[in-house]
Amino acid sequence: MAALDSKATGKMGLRAVIYYTTTTVLAVITGIIMVLIIHPGGGGKDKMHREGKIEKVHSADAFMDLVRNMFPPNLVEACFKQVRQVTPVIVENGTLSPPMVISNVTQAVKLLLEATEELIPVPGSVNSVNALGLVVFSMSFGLVIGAMKEEGRALGEFFNCLNEAIMRLVAVITWYAPVGILFLIAGKIVEMEDMSIVGGQLGMYTVTVITGLLIHALVVLPALYFCITRKNPFVFIGGLMHALVTALGTSSSSATLPITFQCLEDKIGLDKRVTRFVLPVGATINMDGTALYEALAAIFIAQVNNFDLNFGQILTISITATAASIGAAGIPQAGLVTMVIVLTSVGLPTDDISLIIAVDWFLDRLRTTTNVLGDSLGAGIVEHLSRCELQDMDAEAEEQEMKKPYQLMGPDHENERAIGSETTM
Repeated sequence: MAALDSKATGKMGLRAVIYYTTTTVLAVITGIIMVLIIHPGGGGKDKMHREGKIEKVHSADAFMDLVRNMFPPNLVEACFKQVRQVTPVIVENGTLSPPMVISNVTQAVKLLLEATEELIPVPGSVNSVNALGLVVFSMSFGLVIGAMKEEGRALGEFFNCLNEAIMRLVAVITWYAPVGILFLIAGKIVEMEDMSIVGGQLGMYTVTVITGLLIHALVVLPALYFCITRKNPFVFIGGLMHALVTALGTSSSSATLPITFQCLEDKIGLDKRVTRFVLPVGATINMDGTALYEALAAIFIAQVNNFDLNFGQILTISITATAASIGAAGIPQAGLVTMVIVLTSVGLPTDDISLIIAVDWFLDRLRTTTNVLGDSLGAGIVEHLSRCELQDMDAEAEEQEMKKPYQLMGPDHENERAIGSETTM
């Protein structure tokens, strides 16, 4: 943000938001079409295996948590905690408060009849990085540094140097990533009590989700990239393999962010001013895979309950899944929390999410990989559309560099240059 001017930032941000909205809506449509065609929940849920307990979440609280997290009161705390509204407490409204003195039985009966119960939400927090709050602060701080021009250059260079040091540290750490991924997946497989239950009852659901994600990742997104840039999207995707494998292993788009930067800037050669602006925002709010998965899973749960959805309810699921995916954190299995909002919007039982927890750990890795791919292709599209603004910025930077020697000469040297030019004439 510090390297961009306000005009370029506004145009780049608008293009990024349009891209995010378009791809998320396309992902939801793809998921709905696949689940309606394959119809994986036709067998009912009587014999389906249940696993885990689902925490109830109110829709209004979930969306307001998104707003609260945008403005963290403590920046250090935002690195390891995020706001989460907890279960409301029930209190009796004022009439039976301790300071009151009850003098007779008639007064006591009257107060009991007037007493009412009130739900008061309790603000709480969970141990998770508040990525959205950090991104909002970083964008604001970067804009201020950029507006300071020369005065803010030293601070901008400090953060560039700090970023380079962290990237080198991450490059060392990723050498053991394949071993870590192997044991992460092996541990999840060992935890399954009965593989036949997963294979028999949830097999079609898993196939449906995988098919939808593959269509979106290998057909829809590359086609959109090709139509806008007229470049081969699969060459672009080839340079992203390190980031995609990391996303598959970590199941977190936020944790994959440093590797995504490295692939796009070093291997593909995208402009840092674009990647540093588009990717952090995309990793926080652009969740194509999550949106597709939530819409598909909601309709799957409706199918296993033999609940026929009309067009209006499917449209409601589409809109809610799009909005809920924006609020999903870039951490493992965050989609399960926001799926409660999607199910509540059309009156489906939220407890039935436990039917799909057994395979969610695997599907979560695939949808995270789709999220990272969508963010990266978005960065390529935004850079292509913003090339004129970037060239103008480079030209302005060159002009300023050329003026520097004359500015350092001082007024006396400027007079000498003027006298010398007059003599020549």
